[in-house]
Amino acid sequence: MSQKVFEIAPGISVGPGCPLLVLAGPCVAESDEICQEIAGTAKEICDSLGLNYVFKASFDKANRTSINSFRGPGEEAGLEMLRKVKEKFHIPVITDVHEPEQCAQAAEVVDMLQIPAFLSRQTDLLLAAGRTGKPVNVKKGQFLAPEDMAGVVKKIETTGNERILLTDRGTTFGYHNLVVDMRGLAIMRSLGCPVVFDATHSVQLPGGNGTSSGGNREFVPPLARAACAVGIDALFLETHPVPEKALSDGANSLRLSDLKELLTSMKQIHAICP
Repeated sequence: MSQKVFEIAPGISVGPGCPLLVLAGPCVAESDEICQEIAGTAKEICDSLGLNYVFKASFDKANRTSINSFRGPGEEAGLEMLRKVKEKFHIPVITDVHEPEQCAQAAEVVDMLQIPAFLSRQTDLLLAAGRTGKPVNVKKGQFLAPEDMAGVVKKIETTGNERILLTDRGTTFGYHNLVVDMRGLAIMRSLGCPVVFDATHSVQLPGGNGTSSGGNREFVPPLARAACAVGIDALFLETHPVPEKALSDGANSLRLSDLKELLTSMKQIHAICP
């Protein structure tokens, strides 16, 4: 099946022949200051490298390990933070949606909608996201085989929306561990959709710290480079100025000061293995 190429925002396309798309930001929208620091830095780096950039942040993380974990600012405040980033830096933005009712409101602000891995088979959520007409990035569930995403794609396509991206973020391997099967990237790409590699959630240790998830951020660069060599259209990662102080997913987030070095190597590999 031939791979789709489509526009996600004016002047920014994803797919074969396009520059590597970078979806990067904090796990949650912690504050205007943090969001804008990350967005400004990442945009400057991507502009210097000729890469397309989309700012990523969640207004709510509905699947946190503990009831006491920080979930985010909520829909109204979180979308306002995203709006400010979009308007200040003139960049597209993406956020997670967890319930069908959130899709239309989020679509009024963001350029792309993202379906979390745990919800990747939720038909009503997929249909609601598809009906907005916005590009939809679906993270493959940790419990799914890559070929199972064909059914996910068909669900969204029934809405008339064919702007679909598929993301691999690792597969459950025993307790508190994920592994990345690089074959999955090629299999999902064969479905005709642009494929994204989630470099930071792939090194997450779900629930590994008891009341929170752990992670091994030192493995982000080698996995990202390997995925790029296999062939991807976009790179997803969570980054933070001080991961140790991040309110969510700090253990697996890339340090913001390490972003330029990683993206420089990614651009070089993508030029050889598009």
